[in-house]
Amino acid sequence: MDKHWEQTFRERMLLFKGQRQAQAGDAAISIKIRVASGCFHREHSPRAYALIDSYLRSLSPAVEFVEHESGPELLVYIASATALATSVIGLITAIINARAVGVKKGDHPSDPLELIIRRVDDGDEFREEFVLRIGHTEPVDEKAIEVQVEKAILNLMKK
Repeated sequence: MDKHWEQTFRERMLLFKGQRQAQAGDAAISIKIRVASGCFHREHSPRAYALIDSYLRSLSPAVEFVEHESGPELLVYIASATALATSVIGLITAIINARAVGVKKGDHPSDPLELIIRRVDDGDEFREEFVLRIGHTEPVDEKAIEVQVEKAILNLMKK
């Protein structure tokens, strides 16, 4: 892992923690939805981001949406023993679906998306769980994504 990137990630998570009020036992996590190769940002995926923006307007401000050239990142708090909020799973699914719709309407590139859950624990140790890889023509099963994300979160919390 690139040490500079890892330090940047730690700083982003620390800033997020400083801006949000956590409850006892909550953990800050990053949910990264990145393109396997190339870019997935507004400049190259305007149709997808129009759909994502529309979905984001319907959410509470509890989720921080961070744009990166490689794809969006969601910063959220979770209770250490509970599942992600339904709205966060819905947002993950909406982003994946928006990407597929955007590619069909001309957004480029069209490489698969990867879903990764990350966190920095209290001991400042970086942890990452790969959840899935999905192409823009593959069907999106929200329940399957929810199960896989929850499993990845549990793995991150017990390490």
